[in-house]
Amino acid sequence: MHPFRKAVENRDEAAIEALLAENVVFTSPIAFKPYPGKAITAAILRAVMRVFEDFTYVREIANPDGRDHAFVFTATVDGRRIQGCDFLHFDEEGKIDDFTVMVRPLSAAKALAEAMGAQFDRIAAEAAAA
Repeated sequence: MHPFRKAVENRDEAAIEALLAENVVFTSPIAFKPYPGKAITAAILRAVMRVFEDFTYVREIANPDGRDHAFVFTATVDGRRIQGCDFLHFDEEGKIDDFTVMVRPLSAAKALAEAMGAQFDRIAAEAAAA
C-alpha cells in the first residue's frame, strides 16, 4: 500500500504532513485559487478528515515511475455521497509537491464547500500557528 494511502486510511495526521513538500500546492475542488505551502495544505487536509464521513479509497492508479498517483475515493458529507480523486505528484525526494482534488456530483461538492467553509477560520489559525 502506498505510504500516503496508508497514512490517510489510518487518519495519521503527522504521517500525512511528513509526506508534504514545503512548496506543495493544493488545488481544491471548491476554491478558485490554489493554496501554496505545507502549513495551509496540512491544515486543509486535517479539516477534510473532520468533515468527511465513511471515507475510503477504492482505487489507486500510478504511473510507472511512481511520481504521479491518482487515489479514487468515496465519502459522505452532510448526508451526501461524494466521489472524488486525489491527484498527487511527488518530487525527487518522494514528497508531495502538487495535490489536486476533484469531486462529484455537484450536490455533494456544494455540501463539501459549505462544510469546509465552516472550517475556514480553524484552517487559517492552524496554518498561521505552524
